[in-house]
Formats: sequence, structure tokens, C-alpha cells
Amino acid sequence: MSYLFKAILNLIDFFYQKKIINFFKKNMDSNMQLLLDIGSHKGETIEIFLKNFNIKNIYSFEASASNYAKLKNNVMKIQKKYINCNINIFNIGIGNSNEKKIFYDLSDSNSSTFNTINKNSLYFKRKNKILSFFLKKNFFVKEYLVKQIRLFDFIDQNKLGKIDILKIDTEGHELEVLKGLEDKINDIKFIYFEHHYDNMIEKNYKYSDIHDLLTSKGFNKSFKIRMPFRKSFDYIYKKKIV
Repeated sequence: MSYLFKAILNLIDFFYQKKIINFFKKNMDSNMQLLLDIGSHKGETIEIFLKNFNIKNIYSFEASASNYAKLKNNVMKIQKKYINCNINIFNIGIGNSNEKKIFYDLSDSNSSTFNTINKNSLYFKRKNKILSFFLKKNFFVKEYLVKQIRLFDFIDQNKLGKIDILKIDTEGHELEVLKGLEDKINDIKFIYFEHHYDNMIEKNYKYSDIHDLLTSKGFNKSFKIRMPFRKSFDYIYKKKIV
């Protein structure tokens, strides 16, 4: 049952991701200088973008220790296939401060986050039932400290220059990542991020706060798609050409 369930989810995700890739193919050149992947999980975004674009440099950040171990192993395999891309991975979090913060690592690794988990939410209870029934595992939360840095400092220290795509999937921490860019946000062509509308992950901002920040920095909302089976959307904002 668990194998069939995973296969169905993977098939649905394939067609979902294809729509996002098609947007980028229509709106940018096939040769890309730099991709920043914030919340890399196990390297899914890295692989799908390398299958469709020629990318010179990728910087990948994953705060979860368990996810990072899988990411590291997967990137070793990916790097052998795409030898012309320089892939750099980091087991650190990204936000709006340079400090160690409590990280909530969930057995459902897609939902690990710096934000507090609302275990009383209907979404949490529903996911727990699904995990228990199909995957035969409990939905637990493990807490530990993780180093967090600001993108402004990382970009400045590494002299990264222009960024083609900034992808953010940090489970309710997206606004903090964006705030931590400061004026480096002006060097980005596309910002691609996820936003949750359910209350499983507690956050102190709304989607409109991200929209207002990005539009004030010269970005237009260019793409929106609902994620399968979730109260979440992926958004892509494009920098206006002045």
C-alpha cells in the first residue's frame, strides 16, 4: 500500500512540477548563472532544474539534519551527472538574523520548520492519520538548535553577484528569508516560493505581507499554482525590467 501511495504522489508531483518548469522555460534563457535553493529538502529542486537548464552555480541550504544527510548523498550522485554545474550545499538555516534557533524536525520531512507546530490543527491531525495508515509511521516532532544566517551576509561574503532564481521552501519562514536579503533583493530576477494557508505551522504574517514586500522592491506576481492535496500555493515573482 505504501509503495503504491508514494508512486501516485510522485506521478502527481511530476505533472505539477512540469507546469512550474514550463513557466521558467517561457520566461528565461536556458543558460543560468546562479540558483539559490533555500529549503532544499533532499535535492528535488536541484535535480529538476538541472534536467531542464544549464546552470553554472547552485547554492543549496537545508536546516534539517536528517534531510541534509539525504541531500548530501543525492547531490553526490547529481554532481556526477551534471559535471559542469558547481553545487554547494550547507546544513544551515536562512532567516533575518545570525543566531542559533530552535528547529522543529518532523517525521514528515516536508514540514520541518523554524516555526512552532500547532498540534491541535485539523491539518496536523489529518496528516498524522495519513502517515499512520499509508506509511506506517507516526507524525512526531524533534527539537534542536540550528545555525541560522541572513542571505545578505552570505551573498556579500561570497560575492555572488546577480541571481537568476531564488527558490524558498521553508515552511512558514519565507518572509524572514526575504527580509534577510535587504538590498541584495535587487540582484534577483525571479523569486519562487511556497506559502501555506493552513494553521498547522504557526506564523505571524500573511501572504499579503510577502506580496507587499516584493511589489515594493519592484517585483510582479507572474505565476500561481495550488499544490496537490494541500492548502498551499507556489508563487513566482519576476523583477520588473527598468
